[in-house]
Amino acid sequence: MGFLFTFSACAPRYKGPVTDHFDGKKFFNPGMPERTSGGLLKWLFNRDKGPWPEQPDAFVGARPATRIEGDSLVLTFVNHSTFLIQTAGLNILTDPVWSKRVGPTSWLGVKRKRPPGLRFDELPPIDVVLLSHNHYDHLDLPTIEKLVKAHNPLFVTPLGVSYLPKSVNGRVTRELDWNDTLRINEKLALTCTQAQHFSNRGLGDREETLWCGYLLHTSFGTTYFCGDSGYGPHFKKIAEQARTSATGPVKLALLPIGSYRPEWFMAPVHVSPAGAVKAFVDLSPVQAVGIHFGTFQQGDDGLYEPADDLRKALGTAKIAEDKFIVPKEGRPMVFK
Repeated sequence: MGFLFTFSACAPRYKGPVTDHFDGKKFFNPGMPERTSGGLLKWLFNRDKGPWPEQPDAFVGARPATRIEGDSLVLTFVNHSTFLIQTAGLNILTDPVWSKRVGPTSWLGVKRKRPPGLRFDELPPIDVVLLSHNHYDHLDLPTIEKLVKAHNPLFVTPLGVSYLPKSVNGRVTRELDWNDTLRINEKLALTCTQAQHFSNRGLGDREETLWCGYLLHTSFGTTYFCGDSGYGPHFKKIAEQARTSATGPVKLALLPIGSYRPEWFMAPVHVSPAGAVKAFVDLSPVQAVGIHFGTFQQGDDGLYEPADDLRKALGTAKIAEDKFIVPKEGRPMVFK
C-alpha cells in the first residue's frame, strides 16, 4: 500500500531494456489499465473501515528450531506477509517486518495492531530473505538493517529494489526479472514470478522498480510465495512454471487474503479472499496458507473479514476449509 506513504525520498530509477512489462522508464502490468489518482482520492475521502481492535497481548510463539533438516517444511507466520520458512537446513524469511509502524519514518505510517508472532532476538540464523517489492509494509528498512547486523543474510529482490538492502550494507544477489531463475546453493533455487501490483516509496518514483512473487525449489518440493497481487491470468502461468520445474507442481502456496476493501478500488492490486480461492484453483497446490492480513489496517476490511470471507469463498467453490488455512501467528506448521 505504498500510496499511503508519499512523503519519503524516491527510489533510484531502474535502467534496462524495454520488455513486455517495462517501457524503458516505468514498469506496468500487462493488460491492466493504469489506476488514476482520482480513484485514490475518492477512496480516501469515503473510507468505511471495518472494526479492528488492537491486540497488544496476542500470542507470541516460542523460539523456533535452529534448523529443520531433510525434506519436511516448517512454516511459521510472523505477521502480515512475513513468514519463517525452514526446510533442507535453510532458514528463509519473506518480506520481514518487525517495526511498530510501517512508513517512511518511525512516527509516520500505519501502526501495527498486534505484536509479531516471533521475537526478533529469538530467530534462528537467517540465510536468505525474499523481498517482493518496495512498499513499506513489505520492505521495512529498520528490520532489514537489524537482520544485516544480526544474521548477514542474502537478500533477493526484483529489478531496481536491491538499493534498499545495499543502503544498510546488506548482501544481495543479482536483481531478478519475472521468469528469471536463480540458484542460491545446492539446496535452494528460485523462480521470480509475475505479480499484478505496483511500486513506490515516494511522490515521484511510482512504478520505477519491479514487484514479484517467488517459486522456491527445495527438496520439499515447490513452494509459492505470492507477495502482493491482484487476480489475473498470471496465476495459471505460474502453475505451469512450477509443473515444468525440477521440483514439480506447487505443493504449498502462500496467498494474500487481506486489504481488499473497497473492492472497486483494491481489486486490481490486492486479491480478495474470493480472488485468492480462484488463484488456488489455478495453482492447484496441495495446501494453501493465507498471508497479508491481521497486522496492519490498510484497506477497509475489518480484522475478521478476510478469514470469514475466505471460508465463504471456499464453501462456494466446494473446497474443504483445511485446504486453504488462515494461519495463527507464532505457531509452527509442519508440512511433510
